[in-house]
Amino acid sequence: VIHLHIVNKHGDIFLQKRSMKKDLLPGFWDTAVGGHIGVNEKIEDALKREAFEELGITNFEAQYTGNYIWESSTEKELVFSFLCKNYDKIKIDNDEVDEGRFWSKKEIEQGIKDNLLTPNFIHEYERFLKKAQGEK
Repeated sequence: VIHLHIVNKHGDIFLQKRSMKKDLLPGFWDTAVGGHIGVNEKIEDALKREAFEELGITNFEAQYTGNYIWESSTEKELVFSFLCKNYDKIKIDNDEVDEGRFWSKKEIEQGIKDNLLTPNFIHEYERFLKKAQGEK
């Protein structure tokens, strides 16, 4: 799968609220963009496709931050994670995402305590994203 994390000029991270129709973790806040790579699809093409499908983004620059295997009681995935600081406008118009907004470091830390965020996002936040947010 691919994950795209979007960070604005203030260091806030964009999260999407998963649709209540989702089988896994409905209503939880998650990575801005995430999706499966199709058979014979290039990682970069999957990243572009998912960014458009989920957030309507057509033009962006992404930096590879790393990959890892995510395993839970319900899934096992090889995740390719990317960071984006330059992008065109975000426009949510689909049934996979209920809403989205930028979260400050303080809000994310509180969201972790309040169990509002997906375990997978928390893993990537701790591993890749804290430094992208800067020390506020």
